[in-house]
Amino acid sequence: MGQARPNAGHQAVAELERRGLLTGIVTQNVDGLHQAAGARRVIELHGGLDRVVCLSCRERTPRAELERRLRAANPAWEAAAARINPDGDAVLTDAQVTGFQVVDCVACGGVLKPDVVFFGENVPRPRVDECFALVAGASLLLVLGSSLTVRSGLRFVTKAASLGIPIAIVNQGETGGDADASLTLDAPLGPTLTELTTRLPVPAQ
Repeated sequence: MGQARPNAGHQAVAELERRGLLTGIVTQNVDGLHQAAGARRVIELHGGLDRVVCLSCRERTPRAELERRLRAANPAWEAAAARINPDGDAVLTDAQVTGFQVVDCVACGGVLKPDVVFFGENVPRPRVDECFALVAGASLLLVLGSSLTVRSGLRFVTKAASLGIPIAIVNQGETGGDADASLTLDAPLGPTLTELTTRLPVPAQ
């Protein structure tokens, strides 16, 4: 994940923000690629894999620091994953994890987890409220590359529709928000957004 780089879609979204055409970005991704492309106002709805959070004191620390501590606690440990799942989880055997030393929060000794919303968890309410406020202040809601099959993202489309805010959706395939959209475009994001940035005028500085 740390070696992933922004694609043409991320670059185009950052360019649209730079031109003042986007007031904010709500992403369901946890890879930090919007920020890596140069986007500034990004709300990570489901958190980010570049950090960990303590379940007790809620202190957040860089994931790279956790990796350094884990390597120090397990200097002889080496394991090659038998399989990497689509969600990034590595499948290891019981023998591979026997004796592995887990490290705790340096602040309070609590249990650490990736700072992402796992399946079954709720997005923190303040984060949801920030997203709703961003939607409420928008002149248009643009949905990019989401099937909107879960409520986590669909609720913002529903909110925009209830406020009479136009909705445009660019996605490959149908989405759960199509019925509320003023415009839907079944197309790949990278080429579509890149073409959009070439057609839109660059604002005067």
